Amino acid sequence: MATVLKEIESQALQLSPPERSELIHRLIVSLEGEPEDSPDVIAKAWDAEIARRVAEIDAGTATLIPQEEVFAKLDAILRKTRE
Repeated sequence: MATVLKEIESQALQLSPPERSELIHRLIVSLEGEPEDSPDVIAKAWDAEIARRVAEIDAGTATLIPQEEVFAKLDAILRKTRE
């Protein structure tokens, strides 16, 4: 299986950036299904979420986590998945 994945990866990396983007989209859709909303609706929802989070930070109501702590947790998670 690992050999097949390496071959697929090698072929995918030879695609142009737009083709790789399309391949990524198709793979994600194969896992999650098509989004329920249009790209515009999704983008507007993300804009609203970003604005909400920035407002929380500005108001001092957000709990911020130091990047060192975040990266340490991510490293631990990645180490577990490789085992």
